[in-house]
Amino acid sequence: MFSLRGGTVSARFTILYATAFLGSGATLLALAFLLAGTRVTSVAPTGSPIAPPSVQDDRQLAQSAAVALLMMAAVSLVSGRILAGRVLRPLRTITTATRRITAESLDRRLAVAGPADEVKALADTIDDLLERLEASFTAQRRFVANASHELRTPLATMRASLDVAEAKPDAAPSTVALAGRLRTQLDRVDHLLDGFLVLARAQHGVLADADTVDLGELIAAALRQRDSDVRGKHLTVDIEVPPSTTTRGSPALLTRLVENLIDNAVRHNEAHGWIRVTATRLSSANGASRADAAASGRAESVVLTVETGGPRLDQHEVDRLTQPFERLRRDGPRHDRAGGGSSGLGLSIVAAVAAAHGGDLGLTARAGGGLRVTTTLAAS
Repeated sequence: MFSLRGGTVSARFTILYATAFLGSGATLLALAFLLAGTRVTSVAPTGSPIAPPSVQDDRQLAQSAAVALLMMAAVSLVSGRILAGRVLRPLRTITTATRRITAESLDRRLAVAGPADEVKALADTIDDLLERLEASFTAQRRFVANASHELRTPLATMRASLDVAEAKPDAAPSTVALAGRLRTQLDRVDHLLDGFLVLARAQHGVLADADTVDLGELIAAALRQRDSDVRGKHLTVDIEVPPSTTTRGSPALLTRLVENLIDNAVRHNEAHGWIRVTATRLSSANGASRADAAASGRAESVVLTVETGGPRLDQHEVDRLTQPFERLRRDGPRHDRAGGGSSGLGLSIVAAVAAAHGGDLGLTARAGGGLRVTTTLAAS
């Protein structure tokens, strides 16, 4: 039995129209059958009475009515499908045009022409919404650009003042010590500001500098930056990245993504711990990558995985780490597993950058202890 509550709108319209057509045909056949079955004695022109319908005639009429009803059912379904398609054609056009509009093309409008009916009212409403979204995105991007300039200027001034005070010949030891502590805090504020700007850029999907990026080179560069920390903690690093493992996107954002992953793995690892970095190329035939391939329009995807050992973690707490400033509590005190200089933005930046490139981020608490961070990106 068909249900009008489930399925697509096209299927529901088809069932509705077919039911209406079939009901009308069945009613017409029933009336014809009832009228034909009325036994009326009439006089022929010759004067002899007309014989009433026989039982065999009634049976033949019933069979003919059943065949006609079956034919009417088929015609009703076909007609209902055609009518549903014609009714929904303007909505499909609106849906297709709306899907082509992205964060980089919010200036486009549907501009549906035609009579002032419900479909045009819907299209005009979507155009108004796009106009408000364009204004909002423009204002946010302008704020990000202005904040980058306005906030960095006073930071640079404070650094210069500290350098001057520290360079004085008669500078007291307490002044030098205070300048060192303040410089450390300024570095933290500068790193936090940089994280905010990268996060805002990634969330806005700004990929004007899209290019082919080799993930193996980014990983090697990120490990070279943290080489002293790796050697200081005596970490064992295992890298399994096939040559020419590439993706397409913003080199600056993808560099930050890889750096945050490596930074997170090194910064919050234990002495004599280990790090495993792997990259796997998946085709669209793999169930895990089919949705990503469909969303990105590519046949393959790359899964970048960074694993670390350590104590067992709570998966419910791990799931929160993609949110800004979320941290884990481990062994009592508050423990920051997010990268980005312990700002709590590292993994949220990774999630935003991955989403801006049509991918996603997955966090898993390993059964044997430690954390597995999986980033899926479209392959180039």
